[in-house]
Amino acid sequence: MNVKLLLAAVLAAPAIALAQAPNDAQIAHIVVTANQVDIDAGKLAQGKAKSKEVKDFANQMVTDHGAVNKQAKDLAAKLKVKPEDNPTSQSLKKGGDENVKKLKGLKGDAFDKAYVDQEVVYHQAVLDAIDKTLIPGAKNAELKDLIVKVRPAIDGHLQHAKMMQSKMK
Repeated sequence: MNVKLLLAAVLAAPAIALAQAPNDAQIAHIVVTANQVDIDAGKLAQGKAKSKEVKDFANQMVTDHGAVNKQAKDLAAKLKVKPEDNPTSQSLKKGGDENVKKLKGLKGDAFDKAYVDQEVVYHQAVLDAIDKTLIPGAKNAELKDLIVKVRPAIDGHLQHAKMMQSKMK
């Protein structure tokens, strides 16, 4: 999957969500799925990236997104909410799987560039989904607070990825 298709899949999330008004269980699943997509790409980059900077960034993605997933799963258990699969989550998972498959076929500088480009697009799309769908749609105050709390980290990841991307041109 190319970056444009991944972006389309992620940007479809707000449209799907607005059409169907996701409930908190669906929002929880979207949060977990979005984090897992980035964890999967990060784990691949930990082993395949050529540059130390890209490897370090991948390590940060695995650590940070893993921590958010733990918080989201713990909150869901506390609230006795089972994250509910939905079309947005399925679209994110499919796009993430296709991206990892594409990245597996790349090596060296080509891998590093494709991974960083994907991280820029993905984090921007996730921020858009957070702002347009997840925060406005969350009914449970604790779920909404978790999403609001992690938003600055997602933006920080985006800015870091953009900085790396600018060096690769």
